[in-house]
Amino acid sequence: MDASQRRISNLRWRALGGFAALGTFLSGLVLAADSGSATEPSSQVQEVVVTAQYREEKLQDTPIAITAITADMIQEQGAQKLSDILTNAPSVVFRQQSAAFGESVTAFIRGFGQADFDPAFEPGVGLYIDDVYYPRLTGANFDLMDVERVEILRGPQGTLEGRNSEGGAIRFVTKKPSDVDDAYLSATYGVRNLLQMRGATNITLADHLYARISGTFANQDGYVDVFNYDCAHPSPPPAAPPSSGGTKCEQYSLGDVGYRALRAALRYNPSDQLDAILSADYIHDAHNNGAEVLLYGNNVNPNTDAPGGVPFDSRFLCGRWCNYTTLGQAAGSFQAGLIPPLQGFPMAATSGQQLNIFDAYDFALNVNWGISDAVRLNSITGYHNWNNSFSIDGDLSPAQTQFGNNTLDHWFWSEELRLNVDFSKSLRGTLGGYYSDETTVYYTLQDIRYVGIGVPGPVCQAAFGGLPTPGCPIYPLQFIGNDPVNTSSKAGFGTLFWDATEALSFTGGVRYTKDYKSYTYYRFNLDGVTINPFVDPVGAANGAGYNGPNGEALTGRKSVFEGNRTDWHFSADYRFNPAVMAYVSAGTGYKAGGVGPRPFNAEQAQPFGPEKLTSYELGLKTDLFDRHLRFNAAVFYNDFKDAQIVLLSCPQYGGPGPCALPQNAGNAHVYGVEGEIFAVPVAGLQFDLSASYLHWDWQCVNPEVVETVAPGQPTACTNDPAVINLLATTPIGFIKQQGHVGVQYAFALGNGSTLTPRFDAAYQGPQNGSNTRPAPGSPSDIYGRVGGFTVANASLTLTNSKKNLEGTLQVTNLFNHYYFYSKFDLTGAGSGTITGSPGPPLGWSLTVRKSF
Repeated sequence: MDASQRRISNLRWRALGGFAALGTFLSGLVLAADSGSATEPSSQVQEVVVTAQYREEKLQDTPIAITAITADMIQEQGAQKLSDILTNAPSVVFRQQSAAFGESVTAFIRGFGQADFDPAFEPGVGLYIDDVYYPRLTGANFDLMDVERVEILRGPQGTLEGRNSEGGAIRFVTKKPSDVDDAYLSATYGVRNLLQMRGATNITLADHLYARISGTFANQDGYVDVFNYDCAHPSPPPAAPPSSGGTKCEQYSLGDVGYRALRAALRYNPSDQLDAILSADYIHDAHNNGAEVLLYGNNVNPNTDAPGGVPFDSRFLCGRWCNYTTLGQAAGSFQAGLIPPLQGFPMAATSGQQLNIFDAYDFALNVNWGISDAVRLNSITGYHNWNNSFSIDGDLSPAQTQFGNNTLDHWFWSEELRLNVDFSKSLRGTLGGYYSDETTVYYTLQDIRYVGIGVPGPVCQAAFGGLPTPGCPIYPLQFIGNDPVNTSSKAGFGTLFWDATEALSFTGGVRYTKDYKSYTYYRFNLDGVTINPFVDPVGAANGAGYNGPNGEALTGRKSVFEGNRTDWHFSADYRFNPAVMAYVSAGTGYKAGGVGPRPFNAEQAQPFGPEKLTSYELGLKTDLFDRHLRFNAAVFYNDFKDAQIVLLSCPQYGGPGPCALPQNAGNAHVYGVEGEIFAVPVAGLQFDLSASYLHWDWQCVNPEVVETVAPGQPTACTNDPAVINLLATTPIGFIKQQGHVGVQYAFALGNGSTLTPRFDAAYQGPQNGSNTRPAPGSPSDIYGRVGGFTVANASLTLTNSKKNLEGTLQVTNLFNHYYFYSKFDLTGAGSGTITGSPGPPLGWSLTVRKSF
């Protein structure tokens, strides 16, 4: 055992001993507190029931790091989307992605997850709606309409929650129909013409038959304005008149809202032995692209010039809250560099749509059948179907670096069976099986004109024998892809829960998963018939599907990933007394591999393997001082293998040009600590705090991922600092420090009503904007990093004495802090662009809610 391993081993034992000592100490605090008089329940921390282990159990009895966010908490904070509320949880990064990724999110827990919506990738964080797996990041920023609670499980959850839950899982639980006929309706008006309505009603249709219907719609103007550049910067005569005249140069705004959703559920519950729920929902979300601004723009390649020969440079930086986005690129003749015969090659005009449109419908059937008092069978059937279409101007200006249209058509269905058995009062078990099948067809039209070697014109001529064109252009990339992606997964799993004594319990589980994914490439010219010779020269010369002496065509090529994996989990928890519990756990997780889905040349059609981790965790859960204070904490260590990262610059695979290639970069050790506090010191006063600290340490890096490997150079994963330092210190999505604090106090008014002010603040630490390390002083170093930020919100809620009518005034981004939640850096690929997605400025809203 080397020194590093000994230190890690010693650290684990010291942490275990420290938690045991802390648990004993806190037990004394509880006993001392319990010796006093009892406190009114209204001034205590309330119990929360979760189903993270397939059974209803108290949050504080579950040996997993869980944050449970109830409907009351969601309403208190005025949250509308899943991304609004997940800042409450430590070590969680969940937010809407930038415009280039459509209607998708980036999701990470403890540094593990996914930022790319492409169906070739697996998410890394399991998403579940009423126990039905949601396999993609597109459409995953669920609306919080009529939700009962959200459970965030941190750490690998593969044995319980299933596939691709290496970082953790997010369980979205909606309200069930019941025998209580109730309803509510809320209306909101606010800044930028916000208009929103929500409502739900529960109806008893017959004995034991209930229905629940809920719906919402929301409209709001955006906060980043799109201006017509010619109108805003008219040229002096005798130039042609601008394309948009007068003084109204603003065209529309980005970051707006146009959301509609409807959900219906039918429940048949004739006895405790049978409970069946059939649910369906429909979503229509149509809005302009997400808010983006251009932070850096510079490209000397003349093919990227705006119409009229205007170079792409800093003149197209509009400001903090605007850009000059266009909806297409003009026709032109290619100015050749490296390949002189391409001089004058025709480039067709391309155009797209202004709106990002997402349409979805889903069905689910959950059946819980009590075969006997000790045996229950659960059947969970789910179906998702959605379509997302959007267009992207890569430079947010009239320049012509890159423009693309994207449409994804997706369907998915799954079936899961769980058999829960109580073998005895102290021994319980779950046995189950899972199957899913899905297909996504990803259509894209790409018009990329920046491909070049990136050297001055004289160098292009002297060193490469080309024409003396600035940037040394290589070729224009105008192509259509229409790629089907088929994915299926099968799994069998089992978990045992053993209460060895009244204080000591053990949990052990195992899951076997078999994954299949196929990706079929098509790369056509814009006519949709002939094969593009620049992306797929073998296919253009020999036809789709060719594989022979002249090579293998990309068009028609079907790449397959098949893998199987056995994951395990073990935990032991000890309850020092009814209010203090500590646990230790170990387990594994994995995220499936695949093949690079965006080859801009045939050599970029590279496979990548699964990533794997082994996790060790110590946790403490307490309800102290007669349940006035809840304090939960966890420390963890992860041994991470074959980390998947996406390279946005990869000249080692086919030369310079655009790149979006996933590869297994190497191995890392990731460890951290999390804490959560929920306190009710006196009746009406409430505090909630959370914080996390993570550390990422690359152990070795595969050289061929970060550089062109010289002949004879070893390709094994190496701990050579010269190679490791080519990667960023942490990958995209990893945030070292996070924190959240919330406080509220309900003032009792004389007429029985209450007035409750609330304040929330969330801090997110800085993160890297690229997976590779930028050169000091480079545009990526100066503009591409995402800085840390703190955002504060405040609200004031007036509730009547009957608790059935309330009005809330809410202010978001209270201190009007300007920040970016993500950036997109394509300078390494040769585009010369860095864009940023700013968070919304200060806003306000007024909501009236009536319960019936």
